[in-house]
Amino acid sequence: MKQIERITRMEALFDKSSEVVKRLETALEDFAKLQSDMEELAAYYDGPDWRADFETDEAGLLPKDLKRGVLSEDGIYDLLTDYQCLQDQVRTVE
Repeated sequence: MKQIERITRMEALFDKSSEVVKRLETALEDFAKLQSDMEELAAYYDGPDWRADFETDEAGLLPKDLKRGVLSEDGIYDLLTDYQCLQDQVRTVE
């Protein structure tokens, strides 16, 4: 590889890597701020309110236009599980 080609290639790698590192840094900052929200969601899911809300939805008593993805058993469980897995990955990297 000639000098100009090498420098051009390394510059491209530098630019790409810099962008990815910046995005990850921002994502990790956002992820760290998410902890209290996730704790609140977990408490809701594990407590009596989620079950009551779920049963009300199952009975068709909630407004049809109400966004209620949080009442999907798989959705909230999967989110909490994914969050825990990501926390474990972040700890491993540290």
